[in-house]
Amino acid sequence: MEAVDRAFAAALYIEGDAALDTGASLLAAAPEADVELALRGREFVRRAWDRGWQPADVVRIVRRDLDEPQVRILSGLIRDELASYERLPARWQGQVDELPGEPWRADRFSYATAVLELYRTLLALPAIEPAGPAPGASGAAGLGPPVHGEPKTLARIRALLAKAEATGFPEEAEALTTKAQELMARHSVDDALLAGRGLSPGGEVPGACRIGVDAPYETAKAILLDAVASANHCRAVWNSALGFSTVVGFEADLEAVELLYTSLLVQGTTAMAKAEAAQRAGGRRRTKTFRQSFLLAYAARLGDLLAAAARGVEESFGGELLPVLASRAVAVGGRAEEMFPRTVATRVRGVSDESGWRDGRAAADRAHRTRTPGLPL
Repeated sequence: MEAVDRAFAAALYIEGDAALDTGASLLAAAPEADVELALRGREFVRRAWDRGWQPADVVRIVRRDLDEPQVRILSGLIRDELASYERLPARWQGQVDELPGEPWRADRFSYATAVLELYRTLLALPAIEPAGPAPGASGAAGLGPPVHGEPKTLARIRALLAKAEATGFPEEAEALTTKAQELMARHSVDDALLAGRGLSPGGEVPGACRIGVDAPYETAKAILLDAVASANHCRAVWNSALGFSTVVGFEADLEAVELLYTSLLVQGTTAMAKAEAAQRAGGRRRTKTFRQSFLLAYAARLGDLLAAAARGVEESFGGELLPVLASRAVAVGGRAEEMFPRTVATRVRGVSDESGWRDGRAAADRAHRTRTPGLPL
């Protein structure tokens, strides 16, 4: 369509608002080009899949760099494109289900401007390490069934953690998180033992998922995610520029990492807000340094506690489980090195607020506390 080509030539490959306005004006004056414009958007989405991106990844970038109108336009394009596939890769249906449902409506010029801003962002997406097959990839490996269900154990864990995040009573949150941790441990151990006997329905190959690590205080959040991943027999690699970590591991362990990290982050943020309020009541105003120190301490302390719990697993279960865990650790490490042959260490800035560090460690102790010795996280 000539109008679309002219608009793209004017706006997508030339920076600046003037170029954007020119392209939007061309599209606004050509309503007959709307169908072609949407088809081009679906093509840009397909290119993102080919570069290793998944729906949640693209939405996260667009939400970070643009605004809600572009997120809603993108969501519609993703739904339309993925509806053409009979089967989706594992985890994709859940990501699609979480997309905003309401379309964005505006005058033609505003809508065209938002579309072109979105397409600029999609065109600029770099290639990243695939966390699984793209839709339409040859072979059935990694593809989920047409309808995805959730095991009852995971549903129970999710419900317990949601209650822990919602309650205003620390003791209740600790008890709920403890129960969720116990269920996670049994779920992971059962899966490992079944795999060792060749009975696991999830297969023997490690997979990967990406988890958003958003500003502010993203370094502390990445450290927390790494601690949770390590304790659950996974490896996490942080991409600070794109705002996510890729976690490599077996499916049951990846599910545990996603659930536990999200819950611990919510609980840590809530505890930080309460501790900060107490500091302010005492006349202190160094909010930023307090928060940064709190979250770094929270992440570091949980890392120590989770690592100790992981060692306790190997000592407590022993027997049939230890060889299975060792074999799976080798497989996960090999997969992580295959995906990320070159990684670098990140320097963590020094902590400058003693009260924030102390309160963060105390919050980590509360979040971690368990009443059932010998069970892993």
